Formats: sequence, C-alpha cells, structure tokens
Amino acid sequence: MANEAPANVIPIPNDEESVASNADKDMVKWRGNLVPREEAKALRHVFDDLKDHFGHQQPDPHVRANVTSFKHPGHGLMWHGNLDFTYQIEGEHCNLGYIGMDVCIDLIPKKCQKQGEPTLKDYGKTWVYVYTPQETLDKFIKYVKIGTGWGVSTDGTVHDPNRNLVAIEARLHHQTDQPKPSFWVAKNRDASIGDMSFSRIGSVQEVNETSAQQRVHRGIGIFSVSLEVEGTPNFKPTPGTRDDANLCFTLVSVRTWGITDCVAPIVHAPSKWF
Repeated sequence: MANEAPANVIPIPNDEESVASNADKDMVKWRGNLVPREEAKALRHVFDDLKDHFGHQQPDPHVRANVTSFKHPGHGLMWHGNLDFTYQIEGEHCNLGYIGMDVCIDLIPKKCQKQGEPTLKDYGKTWVYVYTPQETLDKFIKYVKIGTGWGVSTDGTVHDPNRNLVAIEARLHHQTDQPKPSFWVAKNRDASIGDMSFSRIGSVQEVNETSAQQRVHRGIGIFSVSLEVEGTPNFKPTPGTRDDANLCFTLVSVRTWGITDCVAPIVHAPSKWF
C-alpha cells in the first residue's frame, strides 16, 4: 500500500510524520519537520493534542470526511480513494489525511497450527487487530456517510457481543521506504487525556517483539483511511448506484496509557484482506 504520511513534510527517516515533497507555501516547523502552516496546525491538533478523535463518551468531533483521488488502478474490480478530514480549528478549516480513534491495540502473540506455521500471517509486522466500541465505529461510519455519500460495509470486522467491541484489521507500513507506525506511552498516566505527555519507545513492530509489551494496550490510534468500491474500469461508481464501500484502516501512530485484561484477543483468522 502506498505511503500515506503527510504529503508536504520534509522527511526525517523512520519517523511517523516523515514523507514527501517540499511545497512553496508558508512553512513552519513541527517536530523538526517543515510543513505548511495549516497542515502543522492540524497535525498538532490530532497528533499532539489528541483533539477531535472518535471515542466512547467523547464529544462529537468537529471534523468532516471527504474522499479524494478516487480512481481505478487499471486492474481488478475495485475503485480506490483516500479519506481526507477537514478539522475546524480556531475558526479555520484545516485538512489532514488522519483521524484519531479510541482503541485497544492487540500485541499478544497468536497461536500456531500443529505444523508450526502462524495462523495469522505476518501479525504484528504488516497488520494488527485494534478493538474499538461498536458505537465508536458506528459514529465514524455515520461521519463518512454524511461527508462522502457512501454507505460503509462492516464486512471484515469481527464483533464481540459480550463486550460490544469491534475488531478491525489495521494495516501497518513495513517496507524499508515507508515510515513505520510509532508507539508512544504516557509519562503521566493519571492525567486527563488533554494533559498527558508521551514518549516514543519505538515502532509498533519493534514493540511487538518485546515480550514485556505483548499485551493489549489502551489508547488512541491515529489512522489513515482509504475507501474501496467495487466497479469496472470503464464505469465510475457513485454513491447510491453501487454496493456499500469498504474502509481500509492503516495505523500510523498510537498513544497508549496502559494495558487491559478486559478484552478477549482474537486467536483465529477471520481475515478478509490477508
């Protein structure tokens, strides 16, 4: 999957917010990177201040979802687009390709088959399960529907009716030319979310290899989201004329403040994409 990190950041290798091209705009620094002023404002809002994320008992986010770059790749039967999010920050509309969501990220090792092969291929390297309350996902889907017109299929998710949680398969950037998703832990776990500060302890893949961290972690995941709709190359699908769209979540960063034993991790493979 193509790198979807911020599009106008002057890159620093192996960091979550690295990538791409230098633009002739009003540039400011964000974490040592030069980015357009408006984008820096949105990055601070989402990554640093953890504002306008979707979560249990959280106020409705001031954000609108839009679909961009909706096109057919030239092969297959799916059209692809990226979701862009417009945040209202201090009276200004700022666009960013990322959204935050309350999640539990599952880094528990998975069972193996009798032959010794993993039942969940490349788990913790190219993808992980994240768990979120059903109502949180429902609210996000509602925002997508309002902003893009597309209904959203829940195929590929796994519902735990006992805890009313949904498991989402979140992809991870893992190629050498892609910034791996970063894993941050709270320094002051007793503080409110808005007052927490975090330290980066490595990538999700690195943390997944550490036995002491192989637990289910509570926090906020920050995602890029793409949209897929079935259709032929010669016929561009539009909302209302085709089936519901599928959403693909890519985890780009996670802020955690503890572990939980209240989530039953998935140990089998009901995967749709992998």
